Amino acid sequence: MHKHLRRLDLTWVDPSLYFVTMCTKDRQPILAKPNVVEILVEEWSSARDRYGWHVGRYAVMPDHVHFFCAPELEAKTLSNFIRGWKTWTSRRIHERLGPQPAAAATTALWQREFFDHLLRSSESYSEKWNYVRDNPVRAGLVSVAEDWPFAGEIEIFQL
Repeated sequence: MHKHLRRLDLTWVDPSLYFVTMCTKDRQPILAKPNVVEILVEEWSSARDRYGWHVGRYAVMPDHVHFFCAPELEAKTLSNFIRGWKTWTSRRIHERLGPQPAAAATTALWQREFFDHLLRSSESYSEKWNYVRDNPVRAGLVSVAEDWPFAGEIEIFQL
């Protein structure tokens, strides 16, 4: 191994768990609807078969989503997973709702970029989940997190 890469094996975390956030194009508030969330959850549920990624807890806000995911050994890259997931969800949401104002000129529903963070301990998973879970409260959408109907868990991650 090259000298400058010697510590690489010390920084790799196994199993990898990512915290992902992505926003709608132009932050259009179109996601927090039962029929849209149903599509998002169905596509997250298909992520293992399509991309080799497991999806855990999630929260859908009006203009963005947060979720936790972990790859299988032979999984597609995170970027390929997210790209495919955005494509599938965009198609299905447009089919169900028709083009939204932000996407009237194109089929883009999502912003091009996304934010991902590799979690390094079960403690950081808990901290991130508490942040995600309380997001609707901070946004003034509900008074207690448990009242937000658009959060849940696809698979339970054993950490």
